[in-house]
Amino acid sequence: MFQRVFAFVKKELRQVARDRRTLGVLVIIPAFMIVMFGYALNFDVKHTSLALYDEEKSSESRAFTEEFLHSEYFDFKYVLKDKDEIDGLLGREQCRIVIVIPSDFSHHLKEGVVAPIQIIVDGANSNAATTAIGYVMAISQDYSTKIVLQSLQRAGRTDIVMPIDYRPRVWYNPELRSAKFLVPGLIAFILMVTAVISTSLSVVREKERNTLEQIIVSRTRPFEFILGKTIPFMIISFVATLIILAVSFILFDVVVKGSLPLLLAITLIFLTGCLGLGLLISTVADTQQVAFMLAVILTMLPTFLLSGFVFPIRNMPVIIQAITYLIPARYFLVVLRSIILKGVGIGAIYTDVFFLIAFAAIVISVSVARMKKQSW
Repeated sequence: MFQRVFAFVKKELRQVARDRRTLGVLVIIPAFMIVMFGYALNFDVKHTSLALYDEEKSSESRAFTEEFLHSEYFDFKYVLKDKDEIDGLLGREQCRIVIVIPSDFSHHLKEGVVAPIQIIVDGANSNAATTAIGYVMAISQDYSTKIVLQSLQRAGRTDIVMPIDYRPRVWYNPELRSAKFLVPGLIAFILMVTAVISTSLSVVREKERNTLEQIIVSRTRPFEFILGKTIPFMIISFVATLIILAVSFILFDVVVKGSLPLLLAITLIFLTGCLGLGLLISTVADTQQVAFMLAVILTMLPTFLLSGFVFPIRNMPVIIQAITYLIPARYFLVVLRSIILKGVGIGAIYTDVFFLIAFAAIVISVSVARMKKQSW
């Protein structure tokens, strides 16, 4: 049995080595995708273009606007002379936020009453707009606190104590960089897509070349055939995983804080399920085009949309949340983020590992059963 499996493994590795396009898809493309996605998918809202329409032009209004100049979240682009310019700037997307300071701004501050200002935001991108509004509110609140403290000090209050001492401390991703959140998801997405597509195309290629019949009449059993087909792509996928981790460390400073052997062991389980799914697709499809389409439909969209890679599962409708339990990348993504970012052990992720093992066992069993039924 081992000789027959080894013969298949050697045959597949030779075939992949000869086919440079396939080798590029399995090894080079994953690294290229993580570079592209890592830089393109960025949820950090920084350097938002900002315009100012100051009707008063007083020292108080200038002091307020200077708070925005010292923030990395905003770039001061325009100082408007006419209120009618606002529509044109927002419509042409030359700026995202316009601050309008009324002519009685300093008067209200000196009188000790609320001084209203207007913040006009381009809401076409709702996520970016919501985040930018939060930054504006935070800066405005800090400025308001300074004004209150200065007023109390002028009144002779020297024993001023703020009721709440707010000291945020961010764990796991102190810089709040979206790349560190997205890179583990990219690993799951890339491995899922490439492993399933490569395996399904490999088996269907045997059908198209009429070599599968020769394998069937030989002494090879279905389980041996499956091992011979999956082991080469398992090796290549592991190499791709190491390349992705290296690229992530070099370009995005993503360090595996947990156990690397544990991460690779669970990756092996996930890849086993992915390769089994590719074999299952190959039992349904008769041509490489059909196999490719099925692999893309069953992996790319579900992994991208329903795994929690980009969109939080808790914000989805209840019915969609129930469907996400069928997506293996959901569990693998939890494992990746837990080990890479948080450095946890098996005790915190054993439930997700159990579901990955169950997924791998089910798809491999169904694949073997279908191959026996169709051919052997």
